[in-house]
Amino acid sequence: MRARAVALATLASVSIVGIGWQLGSQAIDASQSLTASTGGTATAATVTATTDAAAQAAAANTAASAAAQSGTFTGAVVQTQFGNMQVSVTIANGAITEVTPLQLTNRGGRSVAISNQAAPILRSEVLAAQSANVQSVSGATYTTQGYLRSLQSALDTAGF
Repeated sequence: MRARAVALATLASVSIVGIGWQLGSQAIDASQSLTASTGGTATAATVTATTDAAAQAAAANTAASAAAQSGTFTGAVVQTQFGNMQVSVTIANGAITEVTPLQLTNRGGRSVAISNQAAPILRSEVLAAQSANVQSVSGATYTTQGYLRSLQSALDTAGF
């Protein structure tokens, strides 16, 4: 049994080394191809051009997120077993700047108390995360789910 485990471990090591060698040889082949195509030298200009292309792609992604509309967007009304939830979100310069509850759950005094406690927590979490991807407020599961679903619909409308 021990001999079999040693044999399997050795086989795994050989496979990993083989894969590493193949990857290394591919990098060498690519380097040699670059050297041949540039007349015998691989220059810093080639590396700089690649880096510039990556920087341009990153700038395009930043511009796309900034292209999200600015303004205040109202989310869908989300029905929960304790009442409706609806929020609006304000976006400026590609950032969430405000989240305002328009409707909070209101079936019974306890539901109102839970929503009134959870809404400011959810607001601060959303502003910090800059998305609807935040954790649920403990003890306010339905409020959280309704709030975040309404928020996500508003964000989708804004193209955020």
